Amino acid sequence: MPSKDLTRRSVPDSAADVDAGQAGAALVEHYPRLVRLAYLILPPSLGRNRRVLTAHSLAQRALPRGRRSGAAESLPSPRRADGCDPAYAYVRGRVVAAALEVARPRRWNAWPRRSQLPPLLPQVWGLRLFPRSGGADELALDQRLSALSGPARAAYALRGLEGLDDTRVRRVLEAAGVADPRTALDRADGPSAQYGLLASAAFDPCSLQARPTDLLRRRRRGRGVLAAAAAVLVCGALLALPDGGLRSGPAAAPAHTGNPVSEQALNPAKLTRVAGSAWHASARTDFSVWPVRGDRTGDTALLRRALAVWALPGDSVQVSATPGTPAGPPMGAPQLLYAGTVDDAVVVLFYDGLRVVRYAEAKDGGGGAALDFARVDGADEAASDAVVVGRTDGNVRYLTAPWVHGAGVRDLLAPTAGSRPLARSADGVTDPVPGPGVSRACTSWNALALRDGSGARLLTDLGELTPARLLAGPPTGPHDARGAADLAGWAHTACLLPAVRSHGVRAVNSWQFASQQLPAEGGRAAWVCTRAETWRGAGGLVLAQFRAPVPGDGPRPDPDTVVARAENSPACGKRQPRVLAGVLWKSRGGQWYVLAAGSTQFASLATTGGVTGSATGPLLAVPAKQGAKARLTGRLGDGTRVGALR
Repeated sequence: MPSKDLTRRSVPDSAADVDAGQAGAALVEHYPRLVRLAYLILPPSLGRNRRVLTAHSLAQRALPRGRRSGAAESLPSPRRADGCDPAYAYVRGRVVAAALEVARPRRWNAWPRRSQLPPLLPQVWGLRLFPRSGGADELALDQRLSALSGPARAAYALRGLEGLDDTRVRRVLEAAGVADPRTALDRADGPSAQYGLLASAAFDPCSLQARPTDLLRRRRRGRGVLAAAAAVLVCGALLALPDGGLRSGPAAAPAHTGNPVSEQALNPAKLTRVAGSAWHASARTDFSVWPVRGDRTGDTALLRRALAVWALPGDSVQVSATPGTPAGPPMGAPQLLYAGTVDDAVVVLFYDGLRVVRYAEAKDGGGGAALDFARVDGADEAASDAVVVGRTDGNVRYLTAPWVHGAGVRDLLAPTAGSRPLARSADGVTDPVPGPGVSRACTSWNALALRDGSGARLLTDLGELTPARLLAGPPTGPHDARGAADLAGWAHTACLLPAVRSHGVRAVNSWQFASQQLPAEGGRAAWVCTRAETWRGAGGLVLAQFRAPVPGDGPRPDPDTVVARAENSPACGKRQPRVLAGVLWKSRGGQWYVLAAGSTQFASLATTGGVTGSATGPLLAVPAKQGAKARLTGRLGDGTRVGALR
């Protein structure tokens, strides 16, 4: 959505009257926004590195050449009804026009336009620059935008990023030379619910990650240049040079590395393929005994491409990895889990003992490729039950383990509704499952219900390859959430799960650590702790929640109120199975109270600062004033003093 700091002042109505100084000030003030706009409009075929550099180049060339803009160089930019600075509108129009010009086809009998050439400046040598990786929603939106035409991408960006209505969008497109703005607007109607994602770091060419280019290739090319120069001096002619043993493509990979281990890792014939019945006799029950499945397991060319992209991703490859997961090439020949067609994509899944790796390309061979990494070391039977194999239009398909003998879908916000059967193919790929509701309204949250040899489990998609396991019970003995009480509790917690999306979460445990009778006949409240454990063991998120009784029964349970949160804390976990939290609460009669609760390890609680009071046991309620600030502490049974979760 547009930022709310656009200058509102009296300025000339015509772009021809915009002074170069005004345009320069608008460019400097809104430079990140203009560069993001150019990045969204530029064709994805350029690759992320060149899109970043070209977006900066187009924004920097948006200033008028003369002292004033001049009518001959100006794009029409009428005054906006909201008082937007015409200087900014003028610069924005030039950026849009230049970005659209890049994607226009070149004529064989005409010189390319300036914007269609690689930018002279800025340039970065020896590094590839690209925005930070986003989550599954950002990747899906990027794929949707890639399928649109340049004018349609411009219309979508002007709507979602700039907040312009269709009339103003049409004027900007007409000024930029778009022949049919109405069609561009119609085609941009698709992913309109995802406007908020345009402001994410995944589309920010000013917040970048840097990676080196292929160092081996650079060295070989350098030697080749020297050899060519010597050949010119000796022979007087430039001969075609060998490419140093590299194959070009969307992601070049060494054909001959000189390292037998590396060559085995890139050879489809060396892939480990597990038989379908191996898991029956194995002492392990994890990804290492998954059988190879899919209708493309014999496609050597596909497997070679997937391994090549894994070894050396090119600029057109969208790479994502869960936090703490290395995204490097395989150390040896990996295990092939799956190769097949999923909706409109061809997907290959690998496992190398540490990671599950997903390679995906368009079924029709067009567009770029995607490469996703997820850490799964130490996975047990429950953590190996399913892997995300595809996402399309907000739906998720899973590849289930061979020992899973039942699958269903359960809405966590409807705890008494039961689960709906979920069909699977002979290879174990599920039918599309509607993704969990991550909107602000949060009207539903679909979880995957699986049944294996150990019982029933609930798993939820958190934007990663491996779904997170949902647990209930104290940290000393958590269990899979399956009973009526467990499901009723998760109905109040499910809508808080977006806080742990894309964090590399392995399991989430939610348990009630205290129950408190509220003062002034306020009913009985519950205190809940939710902890997300990650695959890397650190970086878990802890939430303390307060659930006050609500009169009447609504169509959906209200989410709990988060009263405290902490990251990288052992609280509420196996190593430190205790938690203390407090909240300022108002009774129906209008009286304010400081309420606090601790787990059973606490012998007494006390509050100091703006509110003073104490209580024996793990519960406390002290009258207070609105906005009061209090410091909460507790003492354990052995006398140790402990602070509240923060």
